[in-house]
Amino acid sequence: MTKATQAKRVLEYIRETGSITQLEALRELGVMRLASRITDLKRQGYAIVRDTVPIKTRYGNTYIARYREVKPE
Repeated sequence: MTKATQAKRVLEYIRETGSITQLEALRELGVMRLASRITDLKRQGYAIVRDTVPIKTRYGNTYIARYREVKPE
């Protein structure tokens, strides 16, 4: 049995839930550098896009990156 790479775990998570954020990657998968794993997936030919999502914090609004896979039509 082979151990899944972090990039493959990220891809599986995106396919199961629809998208992933850095906080989800850290909490659910133990992945500290999500953007690097997304780059790895893109280099492997996966169509991953980044959406910038506004969120409210106690200090006001800020923006986070949410990654999702784009399916070819």
